[in-house]
Amino acid sequence: MSPGDVSSILSWWSEAGVDTLVAETPRDWLRQAPPPAPASVAEAPAAFAEAEEELPGQLDLFQAWLAGTDRLAFASPNAPRICPSGDPASGLMILADMPTGEDCAAGVLMAGEAGRLFDRMLAAIGRDRNSIYLAALSCLRSPDGRLSGEPARRCADLARHQIGLVAPRALLLLGDSCARAMLGLGVAQARGRWHEVATHAGPIKALVTMKPDFLLSQPAHKARAWADLQMLIEEVRP
Repeated sequence: MSPGDVSSILSWWSEAGVDTLVAETPRDWLRQAPPPAPASVAEAPAAFAEAEEELPGQLDLFQAWLAGTDRLAFASPNAPRICPSGDPASGLMILADMPTGEDCAAGVLMAGEAGRLFDRMLAAIGRDRNSIYLAALSCLRSPDGRLSGEPARRCADLARHQIGLVAPRALLLLGDSCARAMLGLGVAQARGRWHEVATHAGPIKALVTMKPDFLLSQPAHKARAWADLQMLIEEVRP
């Protein structure tokens, strides 16, 4: 084999990502990387702490800021906003990811058939919309109905601030996007156990379950959602 042939072969392997010929320690190349660790509950990230200094420190003022600011992700002059509702003193805060198209048309979170299932879920734990505090990571719907990347991080910072202002006894996170934004875990990894969300008011206990619209399309998961609600009942029972 000529030096030119050897050089050509080595260049091909380099472009393919091979950067070593011999390794001392065996490596399992098929092993999946572990999920990212959730943020520490001991302290909020520095960027969040700095941003929080600019936000209203009272819940009513923060709600008014949410309703009018142009600094929110997906904000535009004609975009409908679905702001938080319910009783912040109820002890139970429920957080969704963002309004659906049906929510935007109705002007409330959890509208339509998913909303009717949500109401039944609340009734099962002895609550209704007046005895919870219901909010979303984003008051506005994204153009593609998804929440990820930098907008998700910005929304998570605002949610942490709002959760700290409400200071509920328990926080219920609905769906995968919400769980990933607040805990760094998907629903499959996060549900079935309690977590803590770091806020300026201290750590808040959080539980994860599936979104009502997911349960409508996958009714076999309703038993798992009921198990999550039973855990929640024990925490927020008067």
